[in-house]
Amino acid sequence: MADPPRSELFPSSRLDSDAGALFVLQSKGEWWHAGFHLTTAIVGPTILTLPYAFRGLGWWLGFVCLTTMGLVTFYAYYLMSKVLDHCEKSGRRHIRFRELAADVLGSGWMFYVVIFIQTAINTGIGIGAILLAGQCLEIMYSSLFPQGTLKLYEFIAMVTAVMIVLSQLPSFHSLRHINCVSLLLSLGYTFLVVAACINLGLSKHAPKREYSLEPSDSGRVFSAFTSISIIAAIFGNGILPEIQATLAPPATGKMLKGLLLCYSVIFFTFYSAAISGYWVFGNSSSSNILKNLMPDQGPALAPIVVIGLAVIFVLLQLFAIGLVYSQVAYEIMEKKSADTTKGMFSRRNLVPRLILRTLYMAFCGFMAAMLPFFGDINAVVGAIGFIPLDFVLPMLLYNMTYKPTKKSFTYWINMMIMVVFTCAGLMGAFSSVRKLVLDANKFKLFSSEVVD
Repeated sequence: MADPPRSELFPSSRLDSDAGALFVLQSKGEWWHAGFHLTTAIVGPTILTLPYAFRGLGWWLGFVCLTTMGLVTFYAYYLMSKVLDHCEKSGRRHIRFRELAADVLGSGWMFYVVIFIQTAINTGIGIGAILLAGQCLEIMYSSLFPQGTLKLYEFIAMVTAVMIVLSQLPSFHSLRHINCVSLLLSLGYTFLVVAACINLGLSKHAPKREYSLEPSDSGRVFSAFTSISIIAAIFGNGILPEIQATLAPPATGKMLKGLLLCYSVIFFTFYSAAISGYWVFGNSSSSNILKNLMPDQGPALAPIVVIGLAVIFVLLQLFAIGLVYSQVAYEIMEKKSADTTKGMFSRRNLVPRLILRTLYMAFCGFMAAMLPFFGDINAVVGAIGFIPLDFVLPMLLYNMTYKPTKKSFTYWINMMIMVVFTCAGLMGAFSSVRKLVLDANKFKLFSSEVVD
């Protein structure tokens, strides 16, 4: 296998003939645009899983893990932005995670490791977003037409058709307004769900609360590491260099402002959803707190209007999430298929873009329909993928770039984070695989029942 370009072959001038850079990762954005992209990449409907994650940890350990993950990921993303700034000042502006890793670490195989992990994560999230959006449509349909005959895979086909249309937006930068709306949608459904949980918890219809953990020691350990993997995956994004690439140069310092905007939203949404959901439902919390508010048996535990509006907000944001995590795939396609001497919307570039993006979205939609148990598979991908990209590589890249002395606090805190989260990632992957095996007898291709 040929080695990818090394650092001396990464001059900024190379981007002038790079279709992926010129057409998909256009560097025109402001810091708040980066904040919108980051928020869409991190703050999604998966936050409604946080009460379920607390179920495997309990109150105090849940708070500790949520806070630790937040601090560590903010620190990791900040370090990576500093590495990117350093490379830019050295005349080697990187717009791709894989090129940054290969340049700083000087290792050809890292280029392929990163692109493999990124592709697995991004495609997995694309499939998951379509699957969840299909579920949202199915929930609304079944509420309006209880005797309806449409199946989940038909709703997934509808979502895929919409995603194919939206996928033709040519660049990451062109998503800035969509991602601004996505930020507002995340605040909207979080507020609705939190308000519904608090109202239920204070009412006479409040469910009985039980906060006990698994009875066996082994069960508690596996549940805890599965919960840690869930929280790590929720905080992960794996595309920070590509997001920073959308900033108009010089990008120095802008990413920190974007991170502060993103983590302001994270603070409100993550803690409020986790606390209110776990407070009301305790260890009966579902992997999606909306399922607790809409039980299969009996009446809804919150006003139908509130739940319906929250589901609509979730559905709309899932389109934005699917688009954001598709950008790396589009950039790879565009780099290989487009001609930089022609215009972005010339027939020469428009036709390949239309065909390739349609095929990519059709593949994601087909996998979502075929594998409605994809959540279990995605848990494994998240544990194996997000941990190295978001909790290990940023610290390693910083240590390799800035070379702090081995006696410094920075060096040892970075090493400690790498070791701890590597071990947590391995245990989380093992726990996720264990759950995959335990749920295997429930898996059915093209089923209308999604495995929880």
